[in-house]
Amino acid sequence: MQRGSDRLNVHRDDEMKHELKGLLRSGHPTRAEEWHDPEPAADDDPEVTGGPVGGIGSPASLEKVRLELARSLNRSAFPARPGELVSALRRDNAPDPLVDAVAELPRGERFRNVQQLAEALSGGG
Repeated sequence: MQRGSDRLNVHRDDEMKHELKGLLRSGHPTRAEEWHDPEPAADDDPEVTGGPVGGIGSPASLEKVRLELARSLNRSAFPARPGELVSALRRDNAPDPLVDAVAELPRGERFRNVQQLAEALSGGG
């Protein structure tokens, strides 16, 4: 007999996995009512770091930029030019420093995906 400190039983665990399956697969909230969705992080929340912090051009900086972009842009936004991406970021209420950085990119460039855009912004690649 298992005696753990788990307060939930096996059936409740399975029920919770089923409730989160759509969110985990799609990467965005899947509820119809907005009040069901978890509250996003606020701009003034402290950053939680999960590894070494690097400067511009470091892998840590690239990861951070890519994460911020992925929060606001989805696959349907690409391929796109910087002006189109700025509009998409503003529509999704992205942080102003991120929008300003994308706006400063050369207008003639065309980005195929988030990775290309993150590399251009972080100076890596």
